[in-house]
Amino acid sequence: MPQGERFIERLKAFIESDGFTRFVMVLIVANAVTLALETSASVMAVVGPVLLLFDTFVLGVFVIELALKLLVYRWRFFTSGWNVFDLIIVTIALLPASGPLSVLRALRILRVLRLISLLPQMRRVVEALLHSLPGMASIVMLLGVVFFVSAVVATKLFGADHPAYFETLGGSLFTLFAIMTLEGWADVAREVQATHPYAYFFFIPFIIVSVFAVLNLFIAVLTNSMQEMQKAELQAEEELTARQSGVLLAELASLREEVSALRKAIVARSREETVP
Repeated sequence: MPQGERFIERLKAFIESDGFTRFVMVLIVANAVTLALETSASVMAVVGPVLLLFDTFVLGVFVIELALKLLVYRWRFFTSGWNVFDLIIVTIALLPASGPLSVLRALRILRVLRLISLLPQMRRVVEALLHSLPGMASIVMLLGVVFFVSAVVATKLFGADHPAYFETLGGSLFTLFAIMTLEGWADVAREVQATHPYAYFFFIPFIIVSVFAVLNLFIAVLTNSMQEMQKAELQAEEELTARQSGVLLAELASLREEVSALRKAIVARSREETVP
């Protein structure tokens, strides 16, 4: 193997090692803590320069890490969505955070999201969420229909007497969304029932449909997606094990043939030596 390829292989083993991954994870967590401390004026007055220096150091390490990955993987670097995700986050941190772009300083906390790309468990959850998006689209449409119908009904029934909640279609949609979160919905319902005694015939079915039925469908779709991904991973591992077993069996059979041929050759040679 040429020396250049040997160096690339060693570099690849280094950046993929558990020690290097743990080092990057520690830096991400520590940087999250320092970024949180930067929100305190009293802390910045005491150790502000140290925190900013550490932030620059961490960003430099991230840039070096990405440069090493680009050197090792080359164009294959961009075939991994997680590598592209890391590249975008680090690129945002490198943009000048002054003038109209000063808001980008607040986006430095996005570096914490790199933990998702480093921890396999978190990656599986995100991948399962993305995998379930097609199934969730139909549920979102169903929830939208329920909200639209309920908002129109609420506006026509309660808008005149309770304009703060249901005067317009937009206001009704906002109120119904707050009710769906179950935050203070009873106060709204009691206030409406003071003028419309039978309003619970509207609120209770809406809560049952939107909260206990439709939202639980989201959980069901996500859970099913995670189970499918786990089955796919297990199936891939089984196929890999089967291929490895097949290779081992083939090598074992070839080795047996070689041993048998060598044994026959030894026996034949011994016979030739014993013949006068």
